Amino acid sequence: MTLAGALSETEDEAAKSAKALSLGLRGSVARTRDALEALAPRWRELERLSEGDGLFQSLGWARAVFEFEAARNNAGFDPVIAVVEQGERLAGVLPLERIRTGFRTLLVPLGHAYAQISDALVAPGIDPAAAVASLIGIATQEAPCDGVSLLKVRSGSVLALGMPGTHIRTGEEQGAPYVALDAFADFASYFATVRTKTRKNMRNARNRLEREGPVEHRVVDQPAEQQALIERTLDGRADRLKQQGLTSRAFSDGGFVEFCRLLVGREDMNLMGFSLTHNGKPLAEQWGFVHGGRYHAFVASRDFSHSDESPGKLHLAEILAVCADRGLKGCDLGVPVMPYKLTFATETIALHDYALPVTPRGWMMIQLWDVWLRPSLKRLVLALPPPVRAGLMRLLGRAPRGEARDNHG
Repeated sequence: MTLAGALSETEDEAAKSAKALSLGLRGSVARTRDALEALAPRWRELERLSEGDGLFQSLGWARAVFEFEAARNNAGFDPVIAVVEQGERLAGVLPLERIRTGFRTLLVPLGHAYAQISDALVAPGIDPAAAVASLIGIATQEAPCDGVSLLKVRSGSVLALGMPGTHIRTGEEQGAPYVALDAFADFASYFATVRTKTRKNMRNARNRLEREGPVEHRVVDQPAEQQALIERTLDGRADRLKQQGLTSRAFSDGGFVEFCRLLVGREDMNLMGFSLTHNGKPLAEQWGFVHGGRYHAFVASRDFSHSDESPGKLHLAEILAVCADRGLKGCDLGVPVMPYKLTFATETIALHDYALPVTPRGWMMIQLWDVWLRPSLKRLVLALPPPVRAGLMRLLGRAPRGEARDNHG
């Protein structure tokens, strides 16, 4: 796409704007906690009615982000919650925040460093293209920026279906394995679809472990135990990333641990944890959220000294059994695609990164950094042996900083 094409409104975009007006959609932006709370009753209703899951666009997630940024006195926190209304009802929500770098100003999803999926909430019967065009239009109008960055947008989601024609796809396609439990009568019917050899290998692995000591699985639902589980999984995940010479937006942020701690015990978010132990010691652990009738995995860790026994597979089977027993529709296993997830997935949903230029500077930086330089550097780094990557990350100060123990002095 050329600069002129990116910055001029196409006939298609003009048609979307006209359609939004014909639908009676009125746009506005909420920038404060009070403004957010004024939307709360209608936001909850929109969550109940809207297509998709929308965990990271939920009222609970937005409140958690606001509270976290207030707790750490982040003067740079600049929320931009775009909404469209149709009559008295809330027809769409796109929670964003504005961030500034040395070269540009961007609108990104609210809590972007920790959120795993970008999407919008749109009421049934509202055209996604018209709604998303209105949401992005009012956000960029009320919060001037160089561009909008929307990472990990699910194929077929409201945001993907409504993506403005001026979008530029950045990065490489990713995948999120998903288990559709509601496609089966019960867990036994689902589990029978897993390869016979895989089920046999899992039985043998568990038997070998049990000869050395008891293997137990339990749901972690008490707040104090959830806090401990969160700290263990974050420690384990951060250590693994260091060993591999990898990092992530979340683990590069020194506030990630404290943000996760604040998620425990919230009435507006349903956190659920799982622990698989061997001889009383964690073998594999995971926690996430139940939202929209589905479980969304968030952070997991496992004991890699027992890799021959496939603890990830053993644990995920236990998690899926619990979710099926509780009547959940499915389990979103999240990015990235990994072999142990694919063992159980009924499908893998494609995810893409998008950028929308707003200014000439924005278009130039998207082309230079998001389309060309960043993906090239990422491929180069991933091609290095893990020990070399680890040394490079330490040298650049990019090693994971999310360990829970670092926050205890």
